[in-house]
Order: sequence, then structure tokens, then C-alpha cells
Amino acid sequence: MNNDFTKSLSSIHRPRLLIRAARFGLQDYNRNRDLKRIMKTPTLLSPIRAVSGLMQEEARLEEIRKTGEATYSISRHVDVLIALMAEARLLPDTSVQQHPAM
Repeated sequence: MNNDFTKSLSSIHRPRLLIRAARFGLQDYNRNRDLKRIMKTPTLLSPIRAVSGLMQEEARLEEIRKTGEATYSISRHVDVLIALMAEARLLPDTSVQQHPAM
């Protein structure tokens, strides 16, 4: 499952400015403070559930951005990308389990 997330994350292509802003914001990301606000949930989610939900929200925001709708919020998009990048780092590395050393 985590391998699917990794593939999906690596296939995301967004404007350079959005990605740069998100990378810049990673240093201030606080999971306890920010994840509940961004995900609009009362409790913290596991990294796997968070990444799944964030990927869905990011795809929704990207579609709104591409269609030029007035409801698009660049700050929300950057917040979601920051959380997505940070939460993806918390996913367990399954590549070792899938490809054991010989």
C-alpha cells in the first residue's frame, strides 16, 4: 500500500512555485497543530490515513486550480502540499521488506 502512495506522490507534477512554497513551509509544519486543521478532523490521523486524505484533497484543489474557479485558494493548496510532504515522510519504508538484502 505504501508503495502505491510513493508512486502516486512521485507522479504529482505541480507548478514549481507551489512546490517551492510547500518545501519552504515544511520547516514550520507541526503535525499536532496543523494536521487537524488542514484535514478538518478533531483527532490526529495515522500517517497512512492522512496521506490518503491529503492526496484526495490535493487532487481536488488541483482540479479547481486548473479550471480557474474563483473558489481556488492558493494558501489552502500550499498548506495541503506541506502536510502531504510531511506526512509522506512518516510512512514506513516498505522497500526493505519487499526487497530483502541478499
